[in-house]
Amino acid sequence: MTHADSLSLATARHLHLAAQGLLRPPKRRARFADIHATIRQMSLLQIDTINVVARSPYLVLFSRLGNYPINWLEETLAAGALFEYWAHEACFIPREDYPLLRHRMLDPSRLGWKYNAQWVADHQQEIADLLEHINANGPVRAADFVADKQSKPGWWAWKPHKRHLENLFSAGELMVVERRNFQRVYDLHQRVMPDWDDGQHALREDDAVVSMLNHSARSLGIFRPAWLADYYRLKRVALQPWLAGAEARGDIVPVQVEQLGDMWLHRDLLPQLEKPQPATHTALLSPFDPVVWDRRRALELFNFDYRIECYTPAEKRKYGYFVLPVLHRGSLKGRLDAKMDRQAQQLVIRSFWLEEGVRVTAGFISDVKRAISRFAHWQGASEVVIEQAPAALRAAWSDRWILTE
Repeated sequence: MTHADSLSLATARHLHLAAQGLLRPPKRRARFADIHATIRQMSLLQIDTINVVARSPYLVLFSRLGNYPINWLEETLAAGALFEYWAHEACFIPREDYPLLRHRMLDPSRLGWKYNAQWVADHQQEIADLLEHINANGPVRAADFVADKQSKPGWWAWKPHKRHLENLFSAGELMVVERRNFQRVYDLHQRVMPDWDDGQHALREDDAVVSMLNHSARSLGIFRPAWLADYYRLKRVALQPWLAGAEARGDIVPVQVEQLGDMWLHRDLLPQLEKPQPATHTALLSPFDPVVWDRRRALELFNFDYRIECYTPAEKRKYGYFVLPVLHRGSLKGRLDAKMDRQAQQLVIRSFWLEEGVRVTAGFISDVKRAISRFAHWQGASEVVIEQAPAALRAAWSDRWILTE
């Protein structure tokens, strides 16, 4: 094939899913090293603490790896193979990419709400005392400090020490060395990375941006230029020089895609053009999965109009609190609102919606039931309860099924 290939929309979707590790089911049981390798493939693993079904980072990994012990993610962080910082949003990032983000730490005032320069200026002595406390006594959590009695409940009124910790984290003076019950544990940057030298190791912002665009292109696989900057939330980025350089290096090649027009394909996927693999994977995706975190991209590539509604008032939600896109063999064909009742050991499907025009075949029914069952089993459920779903699915599945895995 030549670089002037015309690709079908289905092929473009398959190429993106191949880049994301979602084209085919895993060939073997997950291994500990797969946590780092999978995050390396995606470049970033977004962090979100909502636990109504499974916390998002665990679910994103499960969609790609299948059954694995969730403590592996924390163990990978504690082993130093990952670090946390602001990338797309708060993310787990491969440790080797620390130089790409360091420039943001050195100029945190550009992070917007994530860093409050006035707060830091107003509390210099308290922050210095906190750093000395950590230096003398070791890592801390926000929960280790007593709340100010005058503080109001809610995320908008964090107790002072939590604000100190978050600002020091954004400025790179503290790093997250582990999580306990998913709570951050902070330690001094110089203790976590004693050999780091900003003069020797930190990348200039321009060079870091080039590396982030390289990673974004590889993890997207196929893309419109407008999709690139969102991956690391880059602002004021000059895309044309990067595109010209990447094409000259042979990192990307131009392609024409049905309905989407001019796009770019990463060189890692050229073998996929020569020997296409069919899309055979079915999975439930997190609302914060890289495949759907860019709403515009999800709409353009998958014709999937998606909103994350967990932060929307209940009366304004169209679908539900924590709605999981349903990936089936290369397409996003549905979405479901679910909750995990851990006491009853039930995965409750509050509602299931099919996308317009989706054919409910025997294969679709079987694949999606298997995906739901495996997910529920991984979460410790012994049964699945369906409260609302299209008639064709309810007739095939029944309203309740016992898990046998």
